[in-house]
Amino acid sequence: MRPSTFQDTTTQKNQKEEMKETVNEEEVEQLEQSLPQVNWMGSKIQLIRIQESWYSFNNFSNIHTFQKHFVAKDTDLFVTSFPKTGTTWLKSLLYSVVNRSLYPPNKTPLLSHNPHELVYDLETAVYGGNPKFPRPHQLDDLPSPRLLHSHLSYASLPKSIKTSAGKMLYICRNPLDTLVSHWHFYPNLIKRITGDEDYQPPDIQDFFEEFCQGTIFCGPFFEHVLGYWKQSLEEPNKILFLKYEDLKENPSFYLKKIAEFIGMPFSPQEEEEGVIKQIIDLCDINNLKELEVNKSGLLSKMVENKVFFRDGKVGGWSRYITAPMVDRMNKIMEQQLGGTGLSFKLQPE
Repeated sequence: MRPSTFQDTTTQKNQKEEMKETVNEEEVEQLEQSLPQVNWMGSKIQLIRIQESWYSFNNFSNIHTFQKHFVAKDTDLFVTSFPKTGTTWLKSLLYSVVNRSLYPPNKTPLLSHNPHELVYDLETAVYGGNPKFPRPHQLDDLPSPRLLHSHLSYASLPKSIKTSAGKMLYICRNPLDTLVSHWHFYPNLIKRITGDEDYQPPDIQDFFEEFCQGTIFCGPFFEHVLGYWKQSLEEPNKILFLKYEDLKENPSFYLKKIAEFIGMPFSPQEEEEGVIKQIIDLCDINNLKELEVNKSGLLSKMVENKVFFRDGKVGGWSRYITAPMVDRMNKIMEQQLGGTGLSFKLQPE
């Protein structure tokens, strides 16, 4: 049975194993100094450019360790995503599909745990050292299938993930809703990390410029999305590419598709009994945001649980983005996505 959370039970033997995972500090420092850097949303925090993407300076050693030492299993299931594109929702859906025979809807751990506590973030939580999550050497003790997550670009993923038979579910969202969600979410995190209560985030126009330039956390956006899109075309049995807007429009169809993709399809009896609808209703943002666990508390001692459930609407960007900005984004999409077979509709709310 899958544990709802993982408590740290480090023994002397495990401590020795953990030492093997430690990255040489001098090596990390030399790498940090050699890479391009920018300030994150006008804050004191720096983003470092690694393999054509921008990641937090604070998490650099975690990412480096994850890339060097993580060993994927053929039974692993990975949620992969650009930040603020529906990660929390997809985690809750995947967890519910995988564990539906263990937990009826009224007893699921999702009622008492934030979805991010049930599908583990690799580069931030597992390799970030948070005791609420398994340590790297404890990953092998997790039951199969292991439910894991990464915001890294496809190019930045450890080789073992790419070469294993483990399956990836990638979720993306139209760029303007993604942009607005970033703009709302990350300033609070930046304040907690820096302790700078006087920090003022950029206005939406300035952040729009940063987004278009790609100098945002895990950016550039289009490179991230296209990396997984192109790979999903080459390996459709390994990577399921999902759009947030499609999931919102037809959740039953895509939940069945997810279940089939991971080899756990719904039976005719389950469909008759309404299991699919039960999972959709359970994982709906309006339901999750009303759960007590998601109204209070912190994830990884940094992020308030409630900020993962702000809005979730398609087209909410129209309350913040001006017509000239929409025109510019349409032109960027033509340049970036033309000929790829991938497209986004920028429909207002």
